[in-house]
Amino acid sequence: MSIDTTSSRPASRTPASADHPTVVTIENVSKKFVIRKDNSLKERIVTLGRTGRRNSEEFWALKNVNLTIPAGSTIGLLGPNGSGKSTLLKAIGGIIEPTTGSIKRRGRLAALLELGAGFHPDLTGRENVFLNSAILGMSREETEAKFDDILNFAGIGDFIETQVKFYSSGMYVRLAFAVAIHTDPDVLLVDEVLAVGDEAFQRKCMDKIHEFQEQGRTIILVSHSLGQVQELCDRAVVLAKGEVQFEGSAREAVKNFRDILEDRRVAEATAQGEAKAEITPGKVLSGTVRAEGRAEGEDFRPGDNLIVTMEYSHETPLDRWNAGFKIENNLGQPVYGTSSKFLGITMPPMRGTATVEFRLENVQFGGGAFFLHAFFAEPAGPHIAIKREAARFVMADDPDGEGTVRVSSSMRQIAG
Repeated sequence: MSIDTTSSRPASRTPASADHPTVVTIENVSKKFVIRKDNSLKERIVTLGRTGRRNSEEFWALKNVNLTIPAGSTIGLLGPNGSGKSTLLKAIGGIIEPTTGSIKRRGRLAALLELGAGFHPDLTGRENVFLNSAILGMSREETEAKFDDILNFAGIGDFIETQVKFYSSGMYVRLAFAVAIHTDPDVLLVDEVLAVGDEAFQRKCMDKIHEFQEQGRTIILVSHSLGQVQELCDRAVVLAKGEVQFEGSAREAVKNFRDILEDRRVAEATAQGEAKAEITPGKVLSGTVRAEGRAEGEDFRPGDNLIVTMEYSHETPLDRWNAGFKIENNLGQPVYGTSSKFLGITMPPMRGTATVEFRLENVQFGGGAFFLHAFFAEPAGPHIAIKREAARFVMADDPDGEGTVRVSSSMRQIAG
């Protein structure tokens, strides 16, 4: 295992075809963690004495990872929770060493990983700026010259003289990011910590990342925001169970990741349905979504009218009830939902079974898979029954844009 860092910095921040085409090379990297199952030191000693073995198991967070990251590129790391994204980022940053394989890096590297990493809780913000800058390779003179810029970017004012253990998570991130970007890095590593900051600070960070891209610096980021990855990244890598599942364009990587999420969601929903089936007087028998004028199995298109049909049953007469549904995307984010109650419709009494139909006109969802959750409920009470993922449908990718919804757009040049 090895992590090799070339101390000399590139002469210029040029794209990957210049003097230093590769800034990070990852070869056959695997990382093993040993998980101990003993609850105490006493239990560990007793187990060791009885069996002669430690009560532990091995967990491979990374398995045979091979990547080459060119200078001037922005790379996104995608994957479900526990897939190894943060572990890989820490290995690239030299925070942890791989169990096998090697990582070679070139140039100054700044890492914004775990919240508060590199900060000492008992030191003030000012003291931690100098400490963290030193860890990132800056001299005291360099830090003093950039201190005012760091403070202005962080925007924490007089709190710079307060011990950081009294900081909010947002203040931690503001100061840590301010330090990282002012170390003049060739390679910037960013984990999901930016989600902690407020909206104004996130915009400021995005502006800075765009500035870094224009300067030809290399950025490697972990993000659960697929839109952010498609907006910022040239390429992306999809990890699952510690292995590289896909490497390619950001758009194709997002599509691959959505497929992984879909497979996981279907498996979990099936297992949950089998394990937690409950006997209730009411059931959602079925739910379907179809597009008017389209064949079964055909992807839906923007502007389609969708027909949502749901069938319910109840063992006893039900005089007052509401029917409804919710549609979510692959990330479990609500996209649209409504009910008879929202629409001001009074449902007739149910005697045995009932079938309802909703018509959605001129639907403009973004590309990807969507799931229908069908339910019915008492007028002022909880759901009587719900059928999660009663139906699935796919909206075709939008060649002219990206996002959760589609909007007809055009442009014209008005100056220049």
